[in-house]
Amino acid sequence: MALNFSFIIPVFNRPEEVKELLVSMNLLTGEIPFEIVIVEDGSTISSEEIVNDFKDTLNISYYFKENSGPGDSRNFGMQKAKGNYFIILDSDCILPPQYLEEAQNALAQNYVDCYGGPDAAHKSFSDLQKAINYSMTSILTTGGIRGGKKAVNKFQPRSFNMGLSKKAFEVTGGFGKIHPGEDPDLTIRLWKAGFETVLIPQAFVYHKRRISWEKFYLQVQKFGLTRPILNKWHPETKKITYWFPTFFVFGLAFSLLMWFAGVSIFLKVYGLYFLAIFIDALLKNKSLKIAFLAVYAVIIQFFGYGLAFVKSTILITFSNKKPEQIFPKLFFS
Repeated sequence: MALNFSFIIPVFNRPEEVKELLVSMNLLTGEIPFEIVIVEDGSTISSEEIVNDFKDTLNISYYFKENSGPGDSRNFGMQKAKGNYFIILDSDCILPPQYLEEAQNALAQNYVDCYGGPDAAHKSFSDLQKAINYSMTSILTTGGIRGGKKAVNKFQPRSFNMGLSKKAFEVTGGFGKIHPGEDPDLTIRLWKAGFETVLIPQAFVYHKRRISWEKFYLQVQKFGLTRPILNKWHPETKKITYWFPTFFVFGLAFSLLMWFAGVSIFLKVYGLYFLAIFIDALLKNKSLKIAFLAVYAVIIQFFGYGLAFVKSTILITFSNKKPEQIFPKLFFS
């Protein structure tokens, strides 16, 4: 089957991000035809003028709709698209020139109806962005899965860089109303419907992340809140590894108490872990500042996710209310 690619990009109040992404798409190599579908999700700062600037060089369509969240906007874009294979990106991504060639070659060798690609830090990113990217992708924090771990069974693609066939979209109905968490929810439903998912390590994007320390904490906190909801919806996907950030936080608190009591061995173990983070981040980024920031980012990530995860688990387990009633801000109507 010949693949006709459609890039689906929802955007909310981020015209400058759209411009950077479209500039990178103008530089894609391989002479592979593709279309771009931009979906403005109820923005008050429009990207339409930016999109119009690229209509002479890119096959691009622009749609404006009322705000209903990124998942619904992606579904809207896939309904409007003309291709039979959709590539879903966040607006804060930049594509390397070889991206589409790598995706096409991988699908030609091993076709699947859904793939995910890693995210990387571009050399132009700020030190903060590079530190957070390290925290989100390192094998010492997330197991390296977001960053491109190769030996992954049943890889769960993320919607900042996801390929999805038209057939898989039509069978599953696409993304749900939860956010974040709409991408693992879709992946699990794809598996239940008999579709396969894989990681294509070479199809990476530069994920810029519109981020600050406060926004990063809120982001990982939401990840922690949504995972128990997904565990409730799809109990067969529960894993002990989802508890690790919580164990990390409580273990650190225990270690500090033991240190005050005169027992330092537990805190020394944490010290060795933070030293490993620092050295690894230093080797990868060649910057002392980024290495220090990476340690701080890891602490924020584990505390934000870990505390939210245990809170959500307790409420979801012992409340008679539906998740939509317990955490209404995680759902779009």
